[in-house]
Amino acid sequence: MSNSLVVAVFVVAGVPAIQVGYAVLIEALIRPLPDRLQWRLRPWLWLAPALAFLSAFLIYPALNTLYLSFLGPTSEAFVAFKNYSFAFTNEAMLVAFRNNLLWLIFFTAFTVSFGLALAVLTDRVRYETVAKTIIFLPMAISFVAASVIWKFVYEFRPAGAPQIGLLNAVLASLIPDFRPVAWLVNLAANNFALILVAVWVWVGFCLVILSAALKGIPAELLEAARVDGATEWQVFLRIILPMLSPTITVVATTMVIFALKAFDVVYVMTNGNFNTEVIANRMYKEMFNFRDFGRASAIAVILFIATVPVMIANIRRFRHQEAIR
Repeated sequence: MSNSLVVAVFVVAGVPAIQVGYAVLIEALIRPLPDRLQWRLRPWLWLAPALAFLSAFLIYPALNTLYLSFLGPTSEAFVAFKNYSFAFTNEAMLVAFRNNLLWLIFFTAFTVSFGLALAVLTDRVRYETVAKTIIFLPMAISFVAASVIWKFVYEFRPAGAPQIGLLNAVLASLIPDFRPVAWLVNLAANNFALILVAVWVWVGFCLVILSAALKGIPAELLEAARVDGATEWQVFLRIILPMLSPTITVVATTMVIFALKAFDVVYVMTNGNFNTEVIANRMYKEMFNFRDFGRASAIAVILFIATVPVMIANIRRFRHQEAIR
């Protein structure tokens, strides 16, 4: 029996057996105790395996990364805040911060606005399901595959040569004297070209979530507004948009988190060249190309800290919604 088969059998049969055995054991241990003590201990004992798993695979790596961020390239010498100073003064890192800000603003704005517009427009078409399925399809492929597809779309050949890139070929056929653009090399366009790829993938997700929320708005309310003489634009601004605002917030925060940790599209299409570097790609290079564990850890900590405000905002929003309910 191969090692992989043994592991598979253990995961399928062994893990559930261990879980059942643990449950039986803790119940047998706490049953003789007073009811009050049982009531206090039982939740913690049931949570203990999950807490141990969380500590081993999340809390410990996070603390170890924080520790490594204060050490040198080989994780031997203590360098204090030198790695953080590098992160905020190095030219390549500053470019990465700028690009992540572009992703944060434009990626979030485009995905949410396009998703909302498509949700409203497809809500009343005859072939709504088919339209939504087609728009959602890019979510079914990986970001690596999407990047390869769009790399062919952006393919560039010099003026006068046959254009094999779809975008340049279409523009050349529509615009007389059009000069082909190297979309992934052009410093004014390449970051937006990469953002467009991610928007193409994620807009289907936004569409599905916002469309589900839109279905929750009472049809009688919308019809009453139309009967009272409200235009479709007024219905959207004064009824649909306010009632969708909690869902829009959820979708927007999800997009913000993705924008902060954007990596796949940049790595596959440009590898951070031509001023397209982002924080996660820079962290990868410091870790695996330059073997500087201290700098890579410092960048990872900065990336984590950047997501903390988003998490806090989400927690506060959830608590506010629970309080209203």
